[in-house]
Amino acid sequence: MLIENLTDITIFIRVVATGSLSAAARELDLSLAVVSKRLARLEERLGVRLANRTTRRFSLTDEGLEFHERCVRIVADLEEAQDLVASRRRAATGLLRVTATAAFARRHIAPRLPRFHAQYPDVRVQVLVTDTVVDLVEAGIDVAIRQAALPDSTLMVRWLAPNYRIPCAAPGYIAQHGEPATPQDLLHHHCIVMGDPPMSTWRFDCREALGEPVAVEIRPLIQTNDGEVGHAAALAGSGIVLKSIWDICDDLATGRLKGLLPQYHSPAPAIQAVYPAGRHAAAKLRAFLDFLSAELKADPCWGVANRPARDTVTA
Repeated sequence: MLIENLTDITIFIRVVATGSLSAAARELDLSLAVVSKRLARLEERLGVRLANRTTRRFSLTDEGLEFHERCVRIVADLEEAQDLVASRRRAATGLLRVTATAAFARRHIAPRLPRFHAQYPDVRVQVLVTDTVVDLVEAGIDVAIRQAALPDSTLMVRWLAPNYRIPCAAPGYIAQHGEPATPQDLLHHHCIVMGDPPMSTWRFDCREALGEPVAVEIRPLIQTNDGEVGHAAALAGSGIVLKSIWDICDDLATGRLKGLLPQYHSPAPAIQAVYPAGRHAAAKLRAFLDFLSAELKADPCWGVANRPARDTVTA
């Protein structure tokens, strides 16, 4: 059913957000009677009851829950479209707060900041390094660069670059222990497992169209909850590590590490920008995301070794 007047939907969203009709009426500077009438008119138009309510209590029905979720997305999309057009006239200025993991910030954000500031000298960038998922709204952060979308459905997501993992080792380790020919051969090698809990099951997709996915339960020689420690151990020749291509592309290019099992790749979540709805209108954020997206797409990093057949590999 086409709903021509979005005002009723906006009122409905605010009632849900504030938790009562009276609170929404105060926030919207409307009378309680108007809010109640608008909500009743919306229900009549839809032919369903959206909520059980009094002036003090408001609880959504199952239909109301589903309708509210969709309305939030629709209104956010409309606001984004409107703000995007309007923001074209605004200059990129002010403080931009970005969060990313330590490894990604060090390898792919910090080295690019001089080029970004050459284009946008009036944007100040604050990079907040953390490996934990933070509440972006509560922390006042404009955007998070992550290798997976955050679970909060109210957040906006922009795909930036593909990602995949490859097994790799230092030349010294390979000279001493040789290379695995198949994923199952990893069971006979010194392996380094990372994560908390540790990612001890290594999964591989075959580059051949008819090849079957393979899962190997690794018996690690070294186990760590820190990716940088595992990275350093592999560089030192301690064993084989499974790392994201963005994390080791420089090591592969310089020969400090060598990619193994070239006929396989391991799927990994794509690199994405995640930001609160409403922040997208800021010219500074749009400028940063456009810049970073173009930089990552032009980076030869993803073509160094074992590139999968498709460019978009997700978990």
